[in-house]
Amino acid sequence: MGVPAFFRWLSRKYPSIVVNCVEEKAKEVNGVKAPVDSSKPNPNEVEFDNLYLDMNGIIHPCTHPENKPAPKNEDEMMVAIFEYIDRLFNIVRPRRLLYMAIDGVAPRAKMNQQRSRRFRASKEGLELVEEKRQMREEVLSKGGFLPQEEVKERFDSNCITPGTEFMDNLAKCLRYYVADRLNNDPGWKSLTVILSDASVPGEGEHKIMDYIRRQRAQPNHDPNTHHCLCGADADLIMLGLATHEPNFTIIREEFKPNQPKPCALCNQVGHEIKECQGLPKEKQGEFDQLGSNPPIGSEVEFIFIRLTVLREYLERELTMASLPFKFDFERSVDDWVFMCFFVGNDFLPHLPSLEIREGAIDRLVGIYKNVVHKTGGYLTENGFVNLERVQMIMAAVGEAEDNIFKKRRDDDVSFRKRQKEKNKRMKTEAASFVLGGQLAPQPLGQRSGGSKPQPLQNARQTAYEMRVQGRDQQNKTSAHSNSSNSDGSPVPLGTKRKNGDNDDDDEPPDNIRLWEEGWKQRYYKNKFDVDASDDKFRRKVVESYVEGLCWVLQYYYQGCASWKWFYPFHYAPFASDFTDIKDMPSTFEKGTKPFKPLEQLMGVFPAASGNFLPKTWRALMENPDSSIIDFYPDDFAIDLNGKKYAWQGVALLPFVDERRLRAALEAVYPDLTPDEIRRNSLGSDVLFVGKHHKLFDFIVELQNSGAQDIDMSPELCHGIKGLLTLKDDVIKPGKTVESPVPALQDITENNACSILFKDPQFEDGYTFKAAFLPGAVKPPKVLKPSDWEQSNQKQPWKPRLGFNPNRPQVHLDQAAFRTLGHVMSKDRSQGGSGVYSYTPPPLYQQAKNSRPPLMRAPPSLTVPLPSLRPQDSWRGPQPLFQQLIPQRNQGIEQQLAWNRILQSQTGMFQQNHHRLGSIMPNPYQSQDRRGRQGYPDRRYPLPPDSGRFSWN
Repeated sequence: MGVPAFFRWLSRKYPSIVVNCVEEKAKEVNGVKAPVDSSKPNPNEVEFDNLYLDMNGIIHPCTHPENKPAPKNEDEMMVAIFEYIDRLFNIVRPRRLLYMAIDGVAPRAKMNQQRSRRFRASKEGLELVEEKRQMREEVLSKGGFLPQEEVKERFDSNCITPGTEFMDNLAKCLRYYVADRLNNDPGWKSLTVILSDASVPGEGEHKIMDYIRRQRAQPNHDPNTHHCLCGADADLIMLGLATHEPNFTIIREEFKPNQPKPCALCNQVGHEIKECQGLPKEKQGEFDQLGSNPPIGSEVEFIFIRLTVLREYLERELTMASLPFKFDFERSVDDWVFMCFFVGNDFLPHLPSLEIREGAIDRLVGIYKNVVHKTGGYLTENGFVNLERVQMIMAAVGEAEDNIFKKRRDDDVSFRKRQKEKNKRMKTEAASFVLGGQLAPQPLGQRSGGSKPQPLQNARQTAYEMRVQGRDQQNKTSAHSNSSNSDGSPVPLGTKRKNGDNDDDDEPPDNIRLWEEGWKQRYYKNKFDVDASDDKFRRKVVESYVEGLCWVLQYYYQGCASWKWFYPFHYAPFASDFTDIKDMPSTFEKGTKPFKPLEQLMGVFPAASGNFLPKTWRALMENPDSSIIDFYPDDFAIDLNGKKYAWQGVALLPFVDERRLRAALEAVYPDLTPDEIRRNSLGSDVLFVGKHHKLFDFIVELQNSGAQDIDMSPELCHGIKGLLTLKDDVIKPGKTVESPVPALQDITENNACSILFKDPQFEDGYTFKAAFLPGAVKPPKVLKPSDWEQSNQKQPWKPRLGFNPNRPQVHLDQAAFRTLGHVMSKDRSQGGSGVYSYTPPPLYQQAKNSRPPLMRAPPSLTVPLPSLRPQDSWRGPQPLFQQLIPQRNQGIEQQLAWNRILQSQTGMFQQNHHRLGSIMPNPYQSQDRRGRQGYPDRRYPLPPDSGRFSWN
């Protein structure tokens, strides 16, 4: 979903929804890795029934990862995808169903965004190759050192689109993977697996939602099924809420911002390609053992997003008293999902006045709670919008638009002012000289004095001269910047210097100026090339946007209302333009069909990716005489639209005319080969089971009898209902399954089978109910008062560990401490063996000279470790110098006087104190506000209460 900051906002506002995944790692025995037994109970202390994989979120990071070296070939990519699925399966451990969905042909409304992404990716890839070439030549000409450039073909990520040979091969590999796991992994033996590859139309996440909707409408569906959906898109949260299932969880990679990335030229971390100087890598360690592996490419971690907890937050926030109608929490959740569409999605641009970083969702919720008393009901019902009530919301947003734009400008100016002051301060604090003279760095092999470095002469004088030279240069630069413009031209005397005339002010020009009067006229003139007084055109834009809101909501709750509809503009209207919208059309053409895979490639690919298309089809992209050559511009403009970075801007590409495209393709359809015809056809889902599954014998009988379109018995498959159909290339038991990856072995003794699967069908016009199902049990509440305080204070997001709030704290008992005492390596720098040495703590060694010098206790005075209470176990073992028994020998007592003063008030000290008798009270003892005893002059603070480390 096109809301990049949505998850960050959500996790900070509702921090308790995020839980860290507990993952069991594979153990290595005698150099051989023992796989994880996924049939055992889930270490996360929760059992999931169904696992759904949005496969495109797995394919992209496995084929062109950002934090580790890319796979060398396609076979390595497939193995990486297998390993990624294995990790997810071992974490979630589903017991009933694994549903893998790859993006198929998308609706036309989504194709516009796909077209923009693929044109951008192609353009940025070519620009990166050219930039690397220029920078390499520049660095080498200056004597820099760069590793030899690897000659390999650049992987074009645009091939991850339905209809390409790559996606066809991926489907074959996944069928082999499923068969292998059903034969060999005990965690898969009773599992039902459904694979929806790229030949099945629809986006992956929406194919999953369509499956859930249709199964919920069946009488055999278990309303308390625990679903887990894997994907990184923000719209998965909306889709999960839209199901109204009581147990729904999302698993995704934990996003860690500002991770170091290696330079594309020298592969070193710490600078970008534009800053590369070609310096040799510094050796870290005698054999460079400390720097051979930079801190990148570390294995990603996963987190759970608990939608049950999010529902708790929303129930508290959306509950309203004294309504003129009955409050229904499920309906208010649907309204919340609908309002989130205004801040952006994959099908519509967001309204100019609503930015999620500026609290747009909170603003909409506040307006909604104020207006809902007047509306007389909710905004939506089962995925259909009440436009009359929506108009009241938009009118309230429109009244605040002018103030929103002015505040945005004030915040932006304030932020840039702080950045300028920060940059100025950093320049002032920077070093005032650079290495020069005999200290100047020289390229390797080009020293003026010969092959060996010459000894320095009068280094102190050389350093002084460099400092003076740097100071003079800094003064000249400062004077020049104050007396010249940013382009170097002199400023006439008496001319006041503008705030924007410095190097720090590199903001793009903004011709709209939404914070000034006349912003609406300038917006429509610049973005749409029409006057704001053209009410007919503005009405058309608003009508298309309202139609889009209705289409998106139906897409989320009922399925695709129309495969042909799309929003025909690059920009959105203002909220104040939404007037008299209650009578606008909100219905769509029935019976529309999706594009075929190769037709979609022609609609979303740039000419640079034409190698994935048949030769005659590619000519339509490249031939200047082609009737559709205007669909494939070599270059295009990107409008930043008030943003700072190019990826945030709007790609101004021409929209594809479906009629012209189909007319041009009619002449080249006869040129398709049989394999291309197969790849251009629409397919069906495939269902897999192993020999231990109840459905196995039923499918084998169907394969032997050749029956078609047979209803599947829900009792044999965990309540799943659908139609089963045979196909020639299905997997049959006893038949060898060939491996499409040469490095992997064929499955010669196969005990798995497959068959085509189709979801239950409903008549046209059927409405899926967006409500809690009868028999569904709401999970117990998990939020505490402290969770509400954290969400109100907007504390930094910190994932929690585990689903079980009553998980006991981790601690070490007495036996564990004794074991540590025997196995810990000696700390030679301190002259002892870890925390059990005779040497007192370093902080005590740095104490004032008023205390007597520390003395090492004789070994004969050592005693066993005292037993620790469970609540004190986190403190760790007592250092041995605090455990010595004071002897009655007066000489030893004087030598160890410091020991009695530093004795802690637990365990051994109290026992010895009572056993020997107290001769005189200790003047150094005192109690803190929590009743614990301590010493006011100690250099290290008292440890916190054990309750602070509670993870509940």
